Amino acid sequence: MAQEIWFVAEQRDGVLRKVSFEAASAARRLADESGASTAGILLGVGVAGEADKLGAYGADKVFVCEDEAVKNYATDAYTAVIAGLVQEHQPAMLLMSASVDGKDLASRLAARLGVGLAMDCVEYRLTDDKKLAAKRPIYAGKAMMDMVPLGTPQMATSRPNVLGLIQPDESKKPEVVTVPFAVDAAELKTKVVDVLKDTSGKIELTEADIIVSGGRGMKGPENYNILEEMAEVLGAAVGASRSAVDAGWRPHTDQVGQTGKVVSPNMYIACGISGAIQHLAGMSSSKVIVAVNKDEEAPIFQKADYGIVADLFEAVPVMTREFKKVLQS
Repeated sequence: MAQEIWFVAEQRDGVLRKVSFEAASAARRLADESGASTAGILLGVGVAGEADKLGAYGADKVFVCEDEAVKNYATDAYTAVIAGLVQEHQPAMLLMSASVDGKDLASRLAARLGVGLAMDCVEYRLTDDKKLAAKRPIYAGKAMMDMVPLGTPQMATSRPNVLGLIQPDESKKPEVVTVPFAVDAAELKTKVVDVLKDTSGKIELTEADIIVSGGRGMKGPENYNILEEMAEVLGAAVGASRSAVDAGWRPHTDQVGQTGKVVSPNMYIACGISGAIQHLAGMSSSKVIVAVNKDEEAPIFQKADYGIVADLFEAVPVMTREFKKVLQS
């Protein structure tokens, strides 16, 4: 049987998420290096039309399973379908995103399949014997660890926005394999009863290219409007430190850090954030870090690529005006 590298695609409301293309791209790179083929797994309702998009990002084949039970992400149903496919076809690797859904699903799948799992990885490579080696942060990002997941398939999840995308080729169409939903209802201990959607139109933190975050230095929830204004100009998402969330200034969904969301945007602008290790663990893999803080000894400056020692209430409006000028020109 030819070696195959698989990945799990994520969709929301029948539309593929960016992390799906990142997983497909990672699988394609490894497949090109090892001489393997790639296959994606896509579950949902009315998602078959999205399979070609995965082909553009390197999928040779896409397994599509459509059923109301998998319309929205549900741990039991997704685990049953994907585990069944893996046990039948025995791929060499199974790659996923370290998104909220991906972390939940990956851990359950690894336990079901009895294999190892490398979680929240920032780099994949092949060993001399064509095994997957993954690099992941440990000790709140203070060190990196190389690991080779045990078992077949080798399983790993990658941190969103880190591995990047390959150049899509719209002319490439994957083989689409329709998979029937044949899961015993007795296996499904949970089901999605209702979905409460965020209708604000805000950019999801983990998928944002630019994030503007505020911490205790914002002094209160009413002052986040200056960050919202900057975010609107830049097309960015707004985040917050744990101290700001604990104070009730921002919802927990905005929290960046070890106990919040781990993000890797192209640019992270930290305003009034001291840079505690728990916060750095959630954003240290950002491509460019900009810090604004009036305390020149703040730990955030040790991690920042650019630092502004100033009162954020004076600096941020000026930055917003300058960003606007540049973007308009």
